[in-house]
Amino acid sequence: MTAHDPEAMRRPNAPMTTYRYDEYDAAFVSERVAEFREQVRRRLSGALTEEEFRPFRLMNGLYLQLHAYMLRVAIPYGTLTARQMRRLADIAEKWDKGYGHFTTRQNLQYNWPKLVDTPDILESLADVEMHAIQTSGNCIRNVTADHFAGVAPDEIEDPRPTAEFLRQWSSLHSEFSFLPRKFKIAVTGAAHDRAAILVHDIGLRIVKNDTGEIGYQVVVGGGLGRSPFIGKVVGDFVPREDLLAFLEAILRVYNRFGRRDNKYKARVKILVHEKGIDEIRAAVEAEFAAMDRSAFAHDSEEFERIAAFFAPPPYDSLPATSASLRAAKLESPAFANFADVNVGAHKMPGYAIVTVSLKPIGGVPGDATSDQMRVLADASERFGFGELRVSHEQNIILPHVKQDDLLTLWRMLDAAGLATANAGLVSDIISCPGLDYCSLATARSIPIAQAISKRFSDMSRQRRIGKLGVKISGCINACGHHHVGAIGILGLEKKGQESYQITLGGDPTFSASIGEILGPGVTAEQVPDVVEHLVDYYLAEREEGEAFIDTWRRIGHARFKDVLRREGEDGADI
Repeated sequence: MTAHDPEAMRRPNAPMTTYRYDEYDAAFVSERVAEFREQVRRRLSGALTEEEFRPFRLMNGLYLQLHAYMLRVAIPYGTLTARQMRRLADIAEKWDKGYGHFTTRQNLQYNWPKLVDTPDILESLADVEMHAIQTSGNCIRNVTADHFAGVAPDEIEDPRPTAEFLRQWSSLHSEFSFLPRKFKIAVTGAAHDRAAILVHDIGLRIVKNDTGEIGYQVVVGGGLGRSPFIGKVVGDFVPREDLLAFLEAILRVYNRFGRRDNKYKARVKILVHEKGIDEIRAAVEAEFAAMDRSAFAHDSEEFERIAAFFAPPPYDSLPATSASLRAAKLESPAFANFADVNVGAHKMPGYAIVTVSLKPIGGVPGDATSDQMRVLADASERFGFGELRVSHEQNIILPHVKQDDLLTLWRMLDAAGLATANAGLVSDIISCPGLDYCSLATARSIPIAQAISKRFSDMSRQRRIGKLGVKISGCINACGHHHVGAIGILGLEKKGQESYQITLGGDPTFSASIGEILGPGVTAEQVPDVVEHLVDYYLAEREEGEAFIDTWRRIGHARFKDVLRREGEDGADI
């Protein structure tokens, strides 16, 4: 087949566990492709200068990076069908260099498309109900969600219907298409935050009140970048019927009072920080009370229509545990490691959630080849109702796997180089593309991630260390989320040399915290040594059941800082 293949629409691979375009959606995306095709034609003919073309390409997710254009494809709330994953693979093979990069915003980036090909790429995406709209620019970006949505045992409600509702509300919203800066929203419906809602412009947590009614705790003003902040609660319990109006009120307050004179101070987190949450809350409540809310009246019928797309698939009735899984783990230690580390509990008896790590030892975090994407698509159809998820940790999730099928799935993944048993461990590193690709970066990120990964290549050592989030950014914009890494690494440029600032104690969950700087920057070559010393000290000091962040909180930042200073004095060259 070709990447642009209308026949693919007829293939029997459309699980009713994901949203499907209606006629309006399809027409909207198709018209945007035709519009952009004409804009590209005018740019290539010279009728538009690059400066004139820039806003048009950004509205379609097309950046101009260090070496080439970069196209960012939206994956709403990180949910994909097998057919969509195959299309991403086909596009990578036909119009890029045979791979794609999954990002911390649950999107996918192509790093090498040619401008002349981008309309055809967008048309190919539209064939499978995908686009690149609002993946750039000062607008509401791709709404993200818990990658275990709908299958997690700790969930109150699947957050994807809410996320889809917000996607439709925010798409080409006439009032919010030119905000002071980009705006990011995340939703979770679980007791544990896997969507990092406290570091978003708006974070939504689905909750129940004392009468059992579903509503939302609304957090505003979180964010990373050069000024990181943890979001603050602006609404303890917003009923579902008021959600759109309440969010509209927040956006109106931000649009009215957010700074436009300095882009570094234009995010809503700065507004919340400067005004204080009490003043912001009063302004939002006043706007909410004064606005004509009839346009935002909750349409329960429409919400239920959307929610029906995310109905559970037809699970089999199975025992809670699998005898064949127990036997397979005894037979194969390698499989047992994978099952223990990358397989999570599922809300349905006999099923499991599988995290497919895109972080092989020494690999590029988040990258997948076309062949690997096709294997993932095949695996999802064979073992999981044709559905996949992208996590903000840059991994792929298979959310509906029978425990009885885990061994066969593992063999399939292992043959494709996709069975690294490191989900959540020290080599499961979040990293931005850094100076290898990004025009904003000031240092490389990928080689740092690869060096740390190789340093901890002993998988049994990784398991002894336990859960440890290492996150790397190649500049202060923090696309690698280094501020909320238990160990964060920020690449900077100092006097023409790359320098790496280490932070400790970052946390993206409901107990969120911003990492504290450890000391002066170190060289690229020193980073693995520093990380290893910190890990060794943690292992020496930890108490039973403590993760790295727990030990750091218990004994304090100064102890870690001091031990690193002493190691340097002892000649450890760090």
